[in-house]
Amino acid sequence: MGKPGAMQPGDVYKFSLPRTDLQVTARGVAVQPALALGSWVAFEPMGSQAMVMGDLVLTEDELNPVMLALQQGGVEQTAVHNHLLGESPRVLYMHIGGHGDPVRLAETIHDALALSGTPFAAPPGSPQASDLDTAQLESILGYKGSASGAVYQFSIPRAEPITEEGMAVPPAMGTATAINFQPTGGGAAAISGDFVMVASEVNPVLRALRENGIEVTALHSHMLGEQPRLYFMHFWANDDAARLARGLRAALDQMNLAPAA
Repeated sequence: MGKPGAMQPGDVYKFSLPRTDLQVTARGVAVQPALALGSWVAFEPMGSQAMVMGDLVLTEDELNPVMLALQQGGVEQTAVHNHLLGESPRVLYMHIGGHGDPVRLAETIHDALALSGTPFAAPPGSPQASDLDTAQLESILGYKGSASGAVYQFSIPRAEPITEEGMAVPPAMGTATAINFQPTGGGAAAISGDFVMVASEVNPVLRALRENGIEVTALHSHMLGEQPRLYFMHFWANDDAARLARGLRAALDQMNLAPAA
C-alpha cells in the first residue's frame, strides 16, 4: 500500500489515505481532509485470505481510470456517489470491496490509486488550533471522540452485529456512524459524516436532523449483500458546535446503537 496501516478493533488492519492534495471548499468552508476527504482501505482476515473494504475520494477525471484498474485486479465497486453538496471542485466517493489474497488486493488498490493524485506519503505534521469545547461535545453526544488535527471525530457503532457473506463486518470496516466537527471560529463548527441505519430508522433520523437545522446531503448504500441491510445518510451544517451536537444527539436517539464504552 506504500504506507503503514494501523490495527483496529475486530482484527482489522486499516490504511488512511487523506486527500491532502485537494483544496475543496463547501458552503464557504475550506474542507479539511479529516472532515470529509479521508480515503481509507481496511483488511479483515478470512483464514489465509482477506476481505477488503474501503472508501476512495476521487475527482471526476480520476473516477473511471481508477475504477477500471480495480476491476481488472478483481476489486469491485459497491457504490459511487456524492457525500457533499455544492463543493468545489466536485469530489466523488467510490466504495470498494473484495475477497482474496491480501497482497494481491493491496497491490491492485495501490496501483489503481497511483492513477489518482492520492498521496501515499504522510503529510508533514503541524499543530492545528481548535477552539471547540470537545468535553462538551462528548457530554452532549454521550460518546468519546478523538482529534485528527483540528477536526474532532466520533465513531459510534451499532448494537447489532453486521455480516456480509457470513463474515462479521466490524465498525472499523465502515459500519459505524461517523460524526466530524471542524472548527470554523467563535465556537462554531462545520459538521459532516454519515449515519449508518436500518430501514426503519431512516426517516426518524432524517426528521431529527432537519428539525435541528442540519442538512441531509445524501442517502444511499455503501455495501452489497450486508445483513441487516444498511443505509447511509450524509449531513452538513456550519453553526454553533454545541447546538449542532444536540441536533445530532436527537438523531442518534432514533437508532439502535451500542452503549458508550
